[in-house]
Amino acid sequence: MLIIIAILIGLVLIVVFSSVLKYNTFLSIFVVSLLIAIGTLPLQDVVPTILTGFGNTMKSIGLIIIFGIILGLILDKTHATKSIAHAILKLTGKKNAGLAVHSTGFITGITIFCDSGFIVLQGINKSLTESTGKPMVFMASVLAAGLYSVHCLIPPHPGATAAAGIMSANIGQLILVGLPVAAVAALSGFLWVKFITRKDLNTLPIGNLDKKNENEAIELPSAFRSLLPIVVPVLLLSGRSAFLLLAPGDQGALTKTISFLGEPIIALMIGILLAVSLYKKVNSKELNELFDLSIEKAGSILAITAAGGIFGTVIKATGIGEVAGGYLAATGLGIFVPFLIASFLKTAQGSSTVAIMTTASIISPMLASLNLNGSYDIVLATLAMGAGSMVISHTNDSYFWVITKFSDLEIKSTLRVWTTTTAVMGIFAFGAVWVFSLFLR
Repeated sequence: MLIIIAILIGLVLIVVFSSVLKYNTFLSIFVVSLLIAIGTLPLQDVVPTILTGFGNTMKSIGLIIIFGIILGLILDKTHATKSIAHAILKLTGKKNAGLAVHSTGFITGITIFCDSGFIVLQGINKSLTESTGKPMVFMASVLAAGLYSVHCLIPPHPGATAAAGIMSANIGQLILVGLPVAAVAALSGFLWVKFITRKDLNTLPIGNLDKKNENEAIELPSAFRSLLPIVVPVLLLSGRSAFLLLAPGDQGALTKTISFLGEPIIALMIGILLAVSLYKKVNSKELNELFDLSIEKAGSILAITAAGGIFGTVIKATGIGEVAGGYLAATGLGIFVPFLIASFLKTAQGSSTVAIMTTASIISPMLASLNLNGSYDIVLATLAMGAGSMVISHTNDSYFWVITKFSDLEIKSTLRVWTTTTAVMGIFAFGAVWVFSLFLR
């Protein structure tokens, strides 16, 4: 009972430290993990448990996060994201400009974080708003929803990747099942935004109406070449899982080759090489600066991810998983449990990454008790957390403010449209996970 109370207090402290008091997230999670370890474990086991949690997490997902950031930055610098946006707009036409930016957000969001992706694409979004007369709250929210749907569910995004590491989920299977789940979330978000903004007027500030499209003077790479760095790694990762599922135990040369190429770090490295080919002329100095920036950006993400791994390892070491898992299993909630916990943590402290990592740490030792021990069970539980980490984005979420400030929206407009959209997306995403659980378990 004392262990349960200690962990519950720890969860409250993480929320208070990181959200209310605005302390550094890494230190907040680390200090709480240390206090729980000191209070529940033999002193001689405290430091080894913390080091094990840190090392195992970095071993499983550290390189994936770094390579994912590098790939996203190259696609930004080479204007590949803009090329994809223009190609989709040509297919949909100005009448369906909202669907165009939404689709662009979904596709480019596979490798680019939602915050940076929104900032990169919002310039195109504003020019489309000017030329179509559609309300900015609509255009901004559908772009945000496209990016958000994959950010919360699919590697190499840090929350999903860290959760996969903590849960020992197969990343290829996670992408294979996660993409259709993300598509359901994205579609539900688009339809909800379209419904709730149906009576809104164009809210683009007058000062922006006279701006010329800054992208007209930029020579963009072809849409096909721009898509390759995104599509090829996804095909390699999901293809590996599909092939190994169809041919389990096969040790032939083809299986070994596909298995190697489908390893997450290899697939992402291939994506990076394809992205580098988008440069007209490869400048070693420019690339080195980009790599340095990527490592710098990865630092804070890796630190928070490692802290989540430490927290999970400490919780496992306390033995609370078996006790709480037995109780939760008796409730019959099953796969609802990770969704509900992640939803609470997301709404309370704002960060989807922290919500899904913390939930993974709590759920991982309970998997057997919740009857979620199969390979696809673990994948579905991880996706259920991802769905929960969408619910609900409001004023304690940095992404909420990125959308509001970069789109010149009033806070009440973002709350009315975007916040309700995240609730809809999370619920529909979990609904898709639940449907998959009927067939994959």
